[in-house]
Amino acid sequence: MKVAITGATGFVGSRLVKRLQDEGNIVLVLSRNTNSAHKVFPSQAFPNVEIMGYTPGVSGAWQDTIAGCDGVVNLAGEPIAEERWTPERKQAILNSRKLGTQKIVEAIAKANPKPTVLVNASAIGYYGTSETATFDENSPSGQDFLAQVCQEWEAQAQKVTDANVRWVILRFGIVLGHGGALGKMITPFKLFAGGPIGSGRQWFSWIHIDDIVNLILQALTKPNMQGIYNATAPNPVRMADLSTTMGQVMNRPSWLPVPSFALEAMLGDGAIMVLEGQKVIPQRTQSSGFQYQYPNLQSALTEILN
Repeated sequence: MKVAITGATGFVGSRLVKRLQDEGNIVLVLSRNTNSAHKVFPSQAFPNVEIMGYTPGVSGAWQDTIAGCDGVVNLAGEPIAEERWTPERKQAILNSRKLGTQKIVEAIAKANPKPTVLVNASAIGYYGTSETATFDENSPSGQDFLAQVCQEWEAQAQKVTDANVRWVILRFGIVLGHGGALGKMITPFKLFAGGPIGSGRQWFSWIHIDDIVNLILQALTKPNMQGIYNATAPNPVRMADLSTTMGQVMNRPSWLPVPSFALEAMLGDGAIMVLEGQKVIPQRTQSSGFQYQYPNLQSALTEILN
């Protein structure tokens, strides 16, 4: 295959590019920073990777490179939990996803020949937050800011239907691997100061990075996959259970809680992502025949941390 990828230098994207390269595919990396992309994917190690500069949300010559690709994977978007949610930050989070996806769909529509599939990221933030509800792919959307972002993001991706192109939207849970969210959580445990964040009762819907890469590959190659799929493991846990399991795997104590106000001081409204979770079940994903390598948290953390 030849696959175009946005967000390719990110946590999930870089692992996906390596996997596609290892399996003999050609990868077109669309990057805002080509110098950075060349450092992540040096030509000696990644001979099948082509790098093209682009500006998300802006039409340009980069759109012509989509012609001849078999599939497009759109992972691009401003980081959600890196900074406080000022009004400007919230607008950047929304625009990077809404306008970026809009221009990807525009490029697919005018491509000749067209890709056969668009695999577009979304997030389980679509459902809003709850300590008591269980969500699957048929659940309605929430009402908060992240839910609104996901609704607009997904609406743009679905417009590729007008070009008669198959689409798959993957609602990402928290991706666990070397780096990412887990990388930030490990440090306190190493210092014997680990523990649950906030009440510990909030749900934590997660997925191992190898499983999310495998799910993207299945979406690219399985013609009968169409629509919305939850990219989460089938066994979500509460935050307190996550902390306990991390402590067991790392042989460290896990009783020292991180108070809510400390996280709110750092992230403002963005703290809601961690302090108020959601229990998400990948019902359609499992029905598609997808086989998880890491369905349980213990095995996932053991592989990552050891």
